[in-house]
Amino acid sequence: MEGQETCPLPDDPALAEAALALNIARAWAFVVDRDWRFVYMTDDVRLSLGRPPRMIDVPLGIHYLGPETADSEMYQRSFRMETTGRCVMEALGPWLLADTRGGRAELRAIVDTRYHDLIDEIEPDDRSSVRSFPVPMYTVAGAATDLLATAWRIRDAGGRVAGTVIQTIPAAGMTMLGTLASTGDTGHFARMQSVAKAGRRPAAILFADLEASSPLARRLSTASYFALGRRLTRAADQCVVDAGGLVGRHVGDGVVAFFLAMNVGSESAAARACIEAARALRSAVADVAARSDLQPADIVLRFGLHWGSTLYVGQIATSGRSEVTALGDEVNEAARIEACASGGRALASKELIERLEEDDAAALGIDPGRVTYTALGDLASATEKARRDAPAVPVCDV
Repeated sequence: MEGQETCPLPDDPALAEAALALNIARAWAFVVDRDWRFVYMTDDVRLSLGRPPRMIDVPLGIHYLGPETADSEMYQRSFRMETTGRCVMEALGPWLLADTRGGRAELRAIVDTRYHDLIDEIEPDDRSSVRSFPVPMYTVAGAATDLLATAWRIRDAGGRVAGTVIQTIPAAGMTMLGTLASTGDTGHFARMQSVAKAGRRPAAILFADLEASSPLARRLSTASYFALGRRLTRAADQCVVDAGGLVGRHVGDGVVAFFLAMNVGSESAAARACIEAARALRSAVADVAARSDLQPADIVLRFGLHWGSTLYVGQIATSGRSEVTALGDEVNEAARIEACASGGRALASKELIERLEEDDAAALGIDPGRVTYTALGDLASATEKARRDAPAVPVCDV
């Protein structure tokens, strides 16, 4: 078994050439030799099966449909012998039988017993070079999702079969995947993957919301207000992504984002990124207003910035959407800070400001040693919820 390192290339030159090309292309692919033993798995398929950021172990030398594979982590996590394995056997069985020198008897001795009933139904085929077929994959919760698999033969310089590649893609197809990827940021996708497994992660929290949105919605046509909301959301998300943050949920006209210390290098860097994103979004409002035929004064955003030392951050993926969220008292406190930042203020907590180290503070033009704070409950703009839930949280303008 191999650990976190990229799988070593196979000894066979033809298989090694294919394996290297597939890994560079970031494909989901397995490579097996002429005897159908695993000789390579790409990094991306290992990450997907291992639940990022961990790569699954490579079962080198194990038969692709053997009993050891059935007990491997790969099958325990994402596949099922009674469904996935049987789909593969039905589709690729003719090649397996053709490659097994001892015929049906030897194949029956090699593969898992759950495939034995299929062996008598297949005929050997060494003529076709490519086969495509659907296979199911399973989520952590046990729900099935379809994949499309394509397998092709790799032949050596003499034309003999050296092995086989089995490559899969989501059943959504490349048109849909390409559309989604073209509107997203690969760095942000990677950060989302880094929290696929939920856990406690120190982070800066940003809440932003459009002030006086109801009067603006009544003033504009529905189409114009929708366009404004879309432009504002895109601007907000871009500012967060550019600062190295994670876009959280969108609720109404509000935006939530998280800046994880593990993603940007330190707690100080996370606090700085949070403040920079808020400032960038405030600057972007003028362009949003202009493209919406509005004045900058028509679009006023409130900002609440806070620090969460013990946030529980993770990704929630369903059949309808995928988003990052966080739990913790600090999330609720950040929302209360934002609600008090009326008039377009950006209020940051003492917990956040005092995370800034000298260089980051200087870059922001902030001197943490000279900042004075006001308890949230003492602000003239303090809401009833703020006075109830977080009256003692010290904040300042940034």
